[in-house]
Amino acid sequence: MVHTDVGIVHPGAMGAQVAAQVRAAGSRVWWLPQGRSAETRRRAAELGLLPAGSMAELTAECTLLLSVCPPAAALDVARQTAAAGFEGVYVDANAVSPRRMAQIAEALHGTGATLVDGGITGPPPREAGTTRLYLSGHDTVVSGVRALFDATLLTPVVLAGPVGRASALKLAFAAYNKISYALAAEACALAEDHGVLDDLLDVAAHLLPDTPLARPEQLASAGPRAWRWEPEMREIAEAWRGSGLTGSFADAAADTFERWHAHKDDRSVTSGQLLADLIGRGPEEAG
Repeated sequence: MVHTDVGIVHPGAMGAQVAAQVRAAGSRVWWLPQGRSAETRRRAAELGLLPAGSMAELTAECTLLLSVCPPAAALDVARQTAAAGFEGVYVDANAVSPRRMAQIAEALHGTGATLVDGGITGPPPREAGTTRLYLSGHDTVVSGVRALFDATLLTPVVLAGPVGRASALKLAFAAYNKISYALAAEACALAEDHGVLDDLLDVAAHLLPDTPLARPEQLASAGPRAWRWEPEMREIAEAWRGSGLTGSFADAAADTFERWHAHKDDRSVTSGQLLADLIGRGPEEAG
C-alpha cells in the first residue's frame, strides 16, 4: 500500500526529522498541534507539516501513523489513537520494552489498526548512514513501511519475527550506549570530588579515547537529553527483569539522568554543571 498521507505523533527533535524524511519521499505529513509547545509548532511549520484539529481528524486523514514520543507517553498515545478509531498502520518507533509493546498491541486490538514495532538507533536523520529504523511485525505490512523510507536518510532494516523484536534490539543497544554516559559521569564526579578529575581525563584520553569518559563535550551532550533518557532507562530495567536479568544498572543510570532534568534541551550546559548536580555542589565549587 502506498501511504500518501502519514501522521506523526509528536514531532520532537527526532520525530521532526523522521517526518522530514517521509515528506522527502513524497508523502503528505500531518501532525496534531493541540497541547504542543511553541518550539514544536515552529519546527512543524518549518517542515511544512499539515495541522490536524483533533486526533479524530488526524486518524481520518492518514493511512499510517508514526508514534515518536517519550517512552512514558507511548502507551497513552496508542490508547488515544485506538479511541479515535484508527484503522491503518500504526508504527510505534519509541524506546519501549517488549512488555510495553505488548500493552500497546492490546490497546490497538480490535480497532482494525495493524501494529508495526519500530526502533530508531542513531541521531535524528540529517545525513546518510547515521540512523536506522528497525522494523518487526507482519511481513507484508512491515514491507510497506520499509518502502516508505527507501531512498531516504533514515535507513529501514527489517527484522524477521513478531512485534517486540525491534523494541528489544533498540533497548539492548541503548542500554550499552546510554548507560556508558551515566557511568562516565559518575566516574568523573568521584574524581572531581577528590580533586583528580584532570588526571582521570588524561588517563582516559590515553587508554579510552573517543569515549564519554575521555571527552567532556560528549558527556555534556547527555544533559539536554536526560529528561528523555531517564524514562528510557526505566523501560530497559523492565525489559531486563522480564528476561530474568537484574535491572539495577538501568535503575542507577535512570537515577543519574533524573538529576539532570532541569537541563532539558539546554545546549549550553557544561560537563562541570552536570557533575556539580551529581555531587551536590554549586558549579563554582565543583570547578
